[in-house]
Amino acid sequence: MTVPGLPMAVPSRDLPTRVRIHEVGARDGLQNEKATVPTEVKAEFIRRLADAGLTTIEATSFVHPKWVPQLADAEALFPMVADLPVALPVLVPNERGLDRALALGARRVAVFASATESFAKANLNRTVDEALAMFEPVVSRAKSEDVHVRGYLSMCFGDPWEGAVPIAQVVKVCRALLDMGCDELSLGDTIGVATPGHVVALLAALDEAGVPVSALGVHFHDTYGQALANTLAALQQGVTTVDASAGGLGGCPYAKSATGNLATEDLVWMLRGLGIDTGIDLGRLVATSTWMAAHLGRPSPSRTVRALSHEDTEEH
Repeated sequence: MTVPGLPMAVPSRDLPTRVRIHEVGARDGLQNEKATVPTEVKAEFIRRLADAGLTTIEATSFVHPKWVPQLADAEALFPMVADLPVALPVLVPNERGLDRALALGARRVAVFASATESFAKANLNRTVDEALAMFEPVVSRAKSEDVHVRGYLSMCFGDPWEGAVPIAQVVKVCRALLDMGCDELSLGDTIGVATPGHVVALLAALDEAGVPVSALGVHFHDTYGQALANTLAALQQGVTTVDASAGGLGGCPYAKSATGNLATEDLVWMLRGLGIDTGIDLGRLVATSTWMAAHLGRPSPSRTVRALSHEDTEEH
């Protein structure tokens, strides 16, 4: 139920005053659905997210349909939302993907690297170094076109095959992505095993390696219920970009133990209570996730969506 004035905002001096939420539900969330969501529904989802105040909405992925069939409609979808006054980054796995994205006018792209050899092999069928070599011309070409490039880094806190991932190993790959020209990095807790102390230690090591916190975002999964705690730890270290997925959609198709992303609504509720501005209308966002859950035929896993939604919620 909705109670006026809640959550009560209690600001903290050691936290940022504003956080940018990088919404990944339309790409990272829907790519994990067993059933293919119609293109028109995806476009409406993105439009509703923009209407709720999200300013960065990852739209789709220009990966080969063989690998992610749920996003095979990238060419059809992107022009349907390109007129929105928001940032619409897209994932590009290689130069062919970049060509497809640029042809449609995409101005923000992302590449997807791994901190571990096992996941690089599972996800890209390459070693870590081979994957970085593949991304280098992609990033170089994108930057020559004045396109913003985000570098995703998976398995920063643990790997289902290798276990613990040395912090120095993560720092090395982060540094390589920045050095090749990435504008920002997203530190991924792909299987949700991070804890706050680990988050603080990694951010401290990155700072020592000359990686500016302003270039970092965090991407936590809630497998062990740690996503919000880890996010708070990152905010306390100066991070101001947080990845989240409307309604808690998504996981990772190449890591069987990965469960849903941090729900955008749960994040917004916490940030609102901390007095941190996001520019997001929580009511509209909850209505959007409730609407999408109906299309998917199941309730949203987000606790905030469940707490704030009603059976008679109006679709708008």
